[in-house]
Amino acid sequence: MKDFITIKTYTYPFEYAILKLLLDREGISYFFENETMVGVFPFYSNALGGINLKVHQKDKNKVLQIINDLNTDSHLRIV
Repeated sequence: MKDFITIKTYTYPFEYAILKLLLDREGISYFFENETMVGVFPFYSNALGGINLKVHQKDKNKVLQIINDLNTDSHLRIV
C-alpha cells in the first residue's frame, strides 16, 4: 500500500459499482479506503472524508482514462 495514491473520492458504494468491475477486468490493483465503515454506517461518509479510490502510481493514467471513458462515452454512466 506504500505507493498507492488517491485518484477519486466517492460518497456511497453504489457510485463506483461498475468501476470496480472495469478495474478488475483490466487487472488493476486498487482498494477503496473507508468502504467498510461507510457500508456499515452510511452517514459517516462525509465525516470520514468519503470513500477514497486508491491505486498504484503506475496505474494512475490508465485508471483516470477508465473513469473518463465511463463518464463520457459509455452507456454505463455513474449517476
